[in-house]
Amino acid sequence: MIGISGLGSQAALRLIDATRDQQLETMRNEAANKRSEAAFRERIGSITTPQELVADFEVYSFVMKAFDLEDQIFGKAMIRKVLESDPVAPDSLLNRLTDPRFREMHLALGFTTEAGPQLPDFSNSAFLDGISDRFYNRQFINSNDEQNETVGTVLEFRETGGEIASWFEVLGDEKLTSFFQVALGLPEQMSALDLDRQAAMFAEKFDLEDLADPAERDRLISRYMAISDVINPQRFVSNSAALNILQNSRNSGQFVAMTLDIDMVNFSASQLYR
Repeated sequence: MIGISGLGSQAALRLIDATRDQQLETMRNEAANKRSEAAFRERIGSITTPQELVADFEVYSFVMKAFDLEDQIFGKAMIRKVLESDPVAPDSLLNRLTDPRFREMHLALGFTTEAGPQLPDFSNSAFLDGISDRFYNRQFINSNDEQNETVGTVLEFRETGGEIASWFEVLGDEKLTSFFQVALGLPEQMSALDLDRQAAMFAEKFDLEDLADPAERDRLISRYMAISDVINPQRFVSNSAALNILQNSRNSGQFVAMTLDIDMVNFSASQLYR
C-alpha cells in the first residue's frame, strides 16, 4: 500500500489515482486475500439460503467485507434476518435499517425479492467477479481512509456521488453527510436536528441534480479537500509516499520517475465558506 500519511489531500489523491491499479494488483496477490477469494468462488455456488451463508464463516466474511460490513460480521442472526427480509414491506427489518450497506448486500445476493424467497444463482462469472471486485475496491478505500480520512471520504463520494437521488440517502451515510457539510459550509452541529430539517438545509445550499455533471462533482471534491485540510491539517510522518516510492524502486532495481503537481491554496479559510 502506498503511504500517503503527511501529504496534503490534493497531492495524496493524485498519488492514489496514479497507483490505484498497482495497489489493487498487490492486494489481489496477497496470500490471505487469494485464499479468501478462492474459498468464496469455490463454495458460494452451493449456498442456497441465508442460513447456509452465515454458517460458512469464510465465505460469509468475504461477502460482508465486500459490502463494508466487517464491523457487523459477528451479528449473524441479524444479518440472516436482513437477507430474509421482504424488500418492500415497510415494517421489515431491512426497511427499518437506515444504513444503505445492508440494502446493497440484500439486493446483490437476492435471497428474497418482492416475489418472496428465491434460489439465487451464485455460479455465474458476472456475480463472482462483481463481489470479488467489490472486496478489493473496499480494501483499497479503507486502507487509504486509515491514512487520510479526508481522502477516504472523497473516495466514498466518488463511489456514489453521481447516483444520489435524495438528501435522505446522504443522511443515511456518515461519510457522505460529513462531505456535504464541509463542502457546502454547513456546521457539523446540524446533525443534532431532525432529518427533515437537515435535508432542507442541504437542499437550500445545493441542487442534487447538479451531481449528474462530473465537473460539478470534481468542484465539490476540490472544495471539500481544501476546507478539510485547513480544519484538519495532515501530520507529517516518516513513512511518506515519496520515501516509500523511492524505497520500492530501489528494492526492485527499477527507477520510477514521478512528478507530483501540488497546487498551492491561495485563499484563506474564511474565503472557502463563501
